[in-house]
Order: sequence, then structure tokens, then C-alpha cells
Amino acid sequence: MPETFKAPTEEQFENFEQQEEASRLGMWTFLATEVMFFGGMFMAYIVYRHEYPQAFAVGSKHTDLFYGTLNTAILLTSSLWMALAVNAASTNRRKSSVVFLLLTILFALGFLAVKGLEYTEDLRERLLPGPHFLVPEAPKTDIFFFLYWAMTGLHGLHVLIGICVLSVIAFLAHRGKFSSEYYNPIEISGLYWHFVDIVWIFLYPLLYLVDRHL
Repeated sequence: MPETFKAPTEEQFENFEQQEEASRLGMWTFLATEVMFFGGMFMAYIVYRHEYPQAFAVGSKHTDLFYGTLNTAILLTSSLWMALAVNAASTNRRKSSVVFLLLTILFALGFLAVKGLEYTEDLRERLLPGPHFLVPEAPKTDIFFFLYWAMTGLHGLHVLIGICVLSVIAFLAHRGKFSSEYYNPIEISGLYWHFVDIVWIFLYPLLYLVDRHL
């Protein structure tokens, strides 16, 4: 049996359970601020889509459905690995937890790689708003693509941050720093990762599917 590790209780907390609850509350509070942050972009999307429905329909047709769908499958699978990592940690299966964390990181890197390929195609087709932007079918399509680049770029940054955080967590898990009695850092990292996936679940239909048939 591996040696059981339990983190010490910091002096500002009455007991270890209170410390863990405080860390969960802290993560949920952080995620609430992230919801408000992304919410502003989603609201901008809703307003401009209502104002320029034809432009947004044209813009959606120019997004690559294959890349978007592939990345959706990749992120959903990564969420599965993350959930399994938390479960493994809670049942004291250290090696399995490390493996699942590494798989989560691998799929996250795969997401960024696919997004990089998609961005390359977008640049080749001159879909970056600016002096060389070229989508002649409808005016104001550049607004759609400004939001597309801003929202997917910001989401990609969150994926990159998640990779860094999970890499540290995986390293600590490999060093035996977590056990069934103490796996709170893995759990709250999982909350962050699931949030990143949920944001993409909203981005995928809004950018790739809405009005694509028109």
C-alpha cells in the first residue's frame, strides 16, 4: 500500500474539512467571475446576431464544421478522463489518477493542435478581420469573425492555463502528494476543467451550427 498523505490544516481554519470547503468555495467564486467574463462576450454575440442575422449565417458557413466537431469530441473525452482522475484519487489509486491526468493533458494538447490547424485554414482563407478580410457574401460578417476569434482565442487561453495547472497536479500526484484522504487539489482542478469544456459546448453551436443551413 502506498504511504497515505494528508495535507496539514492551515492555522486560519478550525479543521481540515473547513479548509477543503473553503478551497471549493474559492474555486466556485472564481468560476462565477469567469461566467460573468464570458457572459459579456455571449451577450455581444446575441445582440449582434439579432442585428445582423444574415451576416452571422454567412459567417457560420465559413467556419470549419469538421474541426469544430472534432474538438468538441476531444474536449468531452478529456472531461471523462478528468472525472476518472478524481475518482481514482478518491479511491487511493495513485497510478491510475496520474494516468488519467496525463490523458486529460494529452487531449487538451490535441484540442490546441486542432485549433491551430483550423486557425491556419482561417488565415489562408482571409477570415481574420482587418484590411485583408474577405467574405463578400454579406456586409458586417467581420463582426461575426471578430467574435469568433475573440471567443475561441480566450477559450484557448483557458485551455492552455488548464494544461499548466493539470501538469503541476499530475507531477504532485506522481510524487504521492494526494490520497483518498486528501485529493482536494485534483477535485477543484477538475471543476475548472469541466468549466472550460462547458464554455466550448456553448461556443460550438453558436459559431459552427446556428443558421448554417440558411
